[in-house]
Amino acid sequence: MHTIQFLTMVGCHNCAAAKKIFDEIMPDYQDKITVEEIDITSEKGQELVSKYSIFASPGIVIDDELFSTGGVDKNKLAEKLDSLA
Repeated sequence: MHTIQFLTMVGCHNCAAAKKIFDEIMPDYQDKITVEEIDITSEKGQELVSKYSIFASPGIVIDDELFSTGGVDKNKLAEKLDSLA
């Protein structure tokens, strides 16, 4: 099972847009990929921000590798998920 850590924060426009993208495409991958939404201001969120040098939200970490920060391209995310599935 693959894991996506989705680092978000309240009031973040890019986070809300990324969440909509996840809601649209994740049903195709739900048997192979889990998504963990993490508040960027939480203790765990701050640890991940530091570990991956995330300077903009949302931060997306896939299988312990930074995928993107500050927004997400739906097509690139789908391509990455296809490669995992």
